Amino acid sequence: MRYAGKSRALDALPSLAGAANASISERPTPARKSFVSHHLSTSNPRGFTLIELLVVIAVIALLMAILVPVLRSARERAQRAVCLSNLRQLTMAWVAYADDHDSQLVQGLAFYLGKSSDATGRVIELREGWLGRGFLYPESLSYSKGAKGTLWPYVRNIDVYRCPRGQAGHAATYEIVVAAKGTLVKGTHFESNNMWRRNLGKRVGSTVLRLTRLTDIISPGAGQRVVFLDIGLEPSNFYVHYLYPRWRWFSLPPIHHSDGVTLSMADGHVEYWKWKGRETVRIPGRLHQFSRGLRGLEDYEPQTEDGLYDLQRLQRATWGRLGY
Repeated sequence: MRYAGKSRALDALPSLAGAANASISERPTPARKSFVSHHLSTSNPRGFTLIELLVVIAVIALLMAILVPVLRSARERAQRAVCLSNLRQLTMAWVAYADDHDSQLVQGLAFYLGKSSDATGRVIELREGWLGRGFLYPESLSYSKGAKGTLWPYVRNIDVYRCPRGQAGHAATYEIVVAAKGTLVKGTHFESNNMWRRNLGKRVGSTVLRLTRLTDIISPGAGQRVVFLDIGLEPSNFYVHYLYPRWRWFSLPPIHHSDGVTLSMADGHVEYWKWKGRETVRIPGRLHQFSRGLRGLEDYEPQTEDGLYDLQRLQRATWGRLGY
């Protein structure tokens, strides 16, 4: 009898287990909390502490300190690339003009209006500068007929005449160096009453100092004679001494692109020179130097080896050699 009762009890176990499972399945399953709700329910209801706020501000300041110089540098490189492209286009126009005019170079003095004479002194034509006076009036660029300059037929885009970093209100910011048929500089031309002969450049060996024809460029070659450079403001004619180791008081080194200058060579290629001397970069700006010049017309003579290197590098590229 005992064994029979135990057997009946064992037979009843499956039914009891099924009933228990049924009762469990009928119970409502509690909803699982999402990550956000769980986080909100367990986070500090008081919000940020002062220390946390200061940490966030410090991180933002650090990121700004890192990103701002990087963005500024990237912008400068982009503007420099546009500037170099402009210089190349102007130089190719300068070469094309000479090819179309029996190797004669365009007048290097911006806004020039003057006469051209032959060997007998007879006036043969009136000449204007490579840049027309219309660029003095950028609102219209139509001051007079042909006032956009001699190179305008070759480059008809006014944006090419100006660096993106140029001063506001200046429609042109590039200058031709004085050696490329510009202002007469002592020691580089013939002393004569005949204007035609006086404009000719002296020759030292195979080097013609003052260039009047494209064929004058022999030694050094066209890849080493500078034509245009970016000064960042309204141009005239970039004056570089030949006989003296000095910067001309009204043509100080352009400090325009990350303590350097963009320029072009007579073969059409362009370069960026970063000034080597800290002295060169620190030379007073044009406006300040002009005020000094009114009192004494003082040129600036470099006082350091690196400063002299910068000056002589530009003098060699301008004249083909040093005159002292």
